[in-house]
Amino acid sequence: MPVPIRRLCVALTLCCALLAGSTACGSGEKTGTKEAAAMPAMPAAATPNPTTSAERQKFAKTRFAANAGLAAGATYQWIVKPWKAGKFKKGAHGRKAALVKAALAGAFTYNRLKAAQRNAKGDPALSRALAPLGAGIDALKNLPAKLRGGDGNAAGSFNDVIGKVKGAGASAGAPVKDQVPSSSQLAKGS
Repeated sequence: MPVPIRRLCVALTLCCALLAGSTACGSGEKTGTKEAAAMPAMPAAATPNPTTSAERQKFAKTRFAANAGLAAGATYQWIVKPWKAGKFKKGAHGRKAALVKAALAGAFTYNRLKAAQRNAKGDPALSRALAPLGAGIDALKNLPAKLRGGDGNAAGSFNDVIGKVKGAGASAGAPVKDQVPSSSQLAKGS
């Protein structure tokens, strides 16, 4: 079975290139095993340097604003708007779906606010501004159950805490803008 001339040329070219590349990579010097053992071992990868305190503070404000913005967006979209529309009242049309979405949004909001609280610890001004809000954020943990029970004040509590977090961020130089999370982010919880 004859082989086309084009394949032979390509194969010959590749073989020559591999041979030339492998001989060109040698240093020309031969080292003995004693010399090779005496050479210091080079690390496989450079170890990452930690960020400076100024970078850590800058990133802390950015991460805080992103996490608090996602929490604010989820709260407004899936808790405050349905609450104002009366979707959480007993007998309301679409109540079950609204409660499920609100419960997911409540868990998501709690998760993102706790993350924002951790991010705020990297910046002294944010840390001082958010310190009094720790108890309010922790109180959000039980509010999804209150929403299911028909407590109308629960949605207002979410809105109040989000407003206070936004105010604290703005006073510390990290303004928070509402960002509505995607449904997949909401379902994952982060």
